[in-house]
Amino acid sequence: MVLTPAGDGGEVTRPWRPLADRMRPSRLAEVVGQRHLLEAGMPLQRLLECGQLHSAILWGPPGTGKTSLARLLAGSGGARFVALSAVTAGVREIREVIAEAAETPSRPTVLFLDEVHRFNKAQQDAFLPAVESGALVFIGATTENPSFSLNNALLSRARVYLLQPLDPAELVELLRRALSDPVRGLGEEPPQLPQATLEALATAADGDARRALNLLETAARMAGPGGRLDPVELEQVIAGTPRRFDRGGDLFHDQVSALHKAVRGSDPDAALYWLARLVDAGCDPHYVARRIVRMASEDIGNADPRALDLALSAWQVFERLGSPEGELALAQAVVFLACAAKSNAIYLAWGEARKDVREGGSHEVPLRLRNAPTALARSLGHGASYRYAHDEPGGFAGGEHYFPDELSPRVYYRPVARGLEIRIAERLAELRELNRKVRMREPR
Repeated sequence: MVLTPAGDGGEVTRPWRPLADRMRPSRLAEVVGQRHLLEAGMPLQRLLECGQLHSAILWGPPGTGKTSLARLLAGSGGARFVALSAVTAGVREIREVIAEAAETPSRPTVLFLDEVHRFNKAQQDAFLPAVESGALVFIGATTENPSFSLNNALLSRARVYLLQPLDPAELVELLRRALSDPVRGLGEEPPQLPQATLEALATAADGDARRALNLLETAARMAGPGGRLDPVELEQVIAGTPRRFDRGGDLFHDQVSALHKAVRGSDPDAALYWLARLVDAGCDPHYVARRIVRMASEDIGNADPRALDLALSAWQVFERLGSPEGELALAQAVVFLACAAKSNAIYLAWGEARKDVREGGSHEVPLRLRNAPTALARSLGHGASYRYAHDEPGGFAGGEHYFPDELSPRVYYRPVARGLEIRIAERLAELRELNRKVRMREPR
């Protein structure tokens, strides 16, 4: 548990404290980024200015200022600030904070719970009564979508604020502050880092302020007081810096969604970009291959049946060659799928058929369509009067009905006017017209 006076950044003269912690903003004017929340007139800015405490969920990627904003919110209301992490804390610690808050009713208590999505639903319920009664102001920080990871009861009691990654210009501003602050920053003799070096560090930080300051601190150690970095040393500083990614989280699903939509939208270049992003971030290529196969059926289908074959072949090539050679086959499949004629007719037809089955009950298979492997089955009428299509003119039993007798014929599959489905639609139209004519001649 970390208990500090709200708004107090702590002692800043300890040189062993990480630069990112020393540079934590202690007032609103020092916050970099999040203009959509903190510009004049924005709701959160107005609440901070007037010191109105309220429970909140701060949702955003790492290094976007969630902890700093929580401290500022508490400080604006003169509250006691208690910081816990859901990684190490449990219900017992939460109850201790609630009990301590009850002992000091004259001063509000803000409970800041980092990584709140790691609490299960029962643990989240532990502080709901205190939040409901106002005995505790709760501020949670999460990198995961609150709609999936938090209780609805908790969400109804807390306002959700979405924090955005910092852009490169904002990160450069933050780095310049650290270079120019002799107390909290890099001392009286900071390294001499030109604009191009700061921009390189900001780009490598990938929207994460903490990572940017950590990179700057590493660069300062390499350069020495008042020193400089040569290009080789700069490359060593930023080498191996990972991209923002969360396997199985929002960033992962958003990037997979972007890849799928680029393929569906027939943009091979954007599709290659998102594929490269996923591979660069360390996404399991087998998962990507599986999604490519899904795209071939969902968005192309019979408009170009070659797409499914190529998608399966690309997956098999990757399994045989591995990375990086096999990634080229995935790229080939993605480009083909993006350029192919598109049809979601199979996807829609399958959905309609499943809906009918779910809602229609278990209709009996007509006797003429049942299997007749034994004499008993045949004596019960199985297969009787079945018309063998290959023996009919044109290989088509005109007028035959293959649905359960209780159901009128349905039309699920509606080919689109693209690719091979143009020909499929023409053939189906011929067969359906033949069925119509035969049935019109049948006695009623």
